[in-house]
Amino acid sequence: MDIRAPEQQYNPYRVYTREEWARLRDDTPMTLEPGEFDRLRSLHDRLDLKEVEDIYLPLSRLLSIYVDATQRLYYAERQFLNIRDRKVPYIIGVAGSVAVGKSTTARVLQALLARWSPRPKVDLITTDGFLYPKALLEQQGILQKKGFPESYDLPLLLGFLSDIKSGRRHVRSPVYSHLTYDIVPNEWAEIDQPDILIVEGVNVLQTGKLPRDGKAVPVVSDFFDFSVYIDADEAALRRWYIKRFLALRDTAFTDPKSYFHRYALLSDEEAIATATAIWERTNLANLEDNILPTRPRATLILKKGADHAVESVALRRL
Repeated sequence: MDIRAPEQQYNPYRVYTREEWARLRDDTPMTLEPGEFDRLRSLHDRLDLKEVEDIYLPLSRLLSIYVDATQRLYYAERQFLNIRDRKVPYIIGVAGSVAVGKSTTARVLQALLARWSPRPKVDLITTDGFLYPKALLEQQGILQKKGFPESYDLPLLLGFLSDIKSGRRHVRSPVYSHLTYDIVPNEWAEIDQPDILIVEGVNVLQTGKLPRDGKAVPVVSDFFDFSVYIDADEAALRRWYIKRFLALRDTAFTDPKSYFHRYALLSDEEAIATATAIWERTNLANLEDNILPTRPRATLILKKGADHAVESVALRRL
């Protein structure tokens, strides 16, 4: 079943063309300044005024409805149970392949949501910080599978999300360095009771194997109130990954401290061949085996075209 096909019988999603979705913006105001687009956009991703107006402002409006409804349910339940509980954040997951533009989407949503009235506190983390240290991945022989479900310290990530959802204060998240390709020792980001938390990562919608004894098997998405999957055809993803690799070869990889410094002197032909090999060995395998199968679990799917612009939006029916 193709969940993106509007004519599909028994489709659990409502599918909107870009034009249909853009009309749902209604009177949602543009709160981003023109100079912010470059700061929010990842390398070679698509982000301009039109994309924000057509895609992200309607999504911001929808999220405001979801957050408000969840808060009202929370207060009603608290009154019903006659309890006083800590404030708990609304958690939004952002999933999708490497190079699809997750970071751009997450940052744009953070910027837009933080400007709602009365200015909620919106934090953003990526699951990169919950990867096992490089030395441990090498010891286990799975460094080439970095980004696969088994490369994450799942108990640590689940503990972090459980603390956040419990309303605890000053919850620490490990910090990851893309320069060294490793966890930064003894460095933490602190999340302190946000109103909204955005969690971005390739496998945040991943499920676990079901136990035979019926015991609970928590997964990351158990803590999400809303989730977004960013979708694109494999050919486009491959092209975007190679293009990004070439750009990094001429920028970040030139730093002697970079884990990928050895690629800085590659010719265009060598760099394309290297990027293609990495894509097929690691990123494509992760996409096909782990990431893409989680797409039907998302609340909303943004389908991108070859130019990185969103072509259609699928929203799960209530």
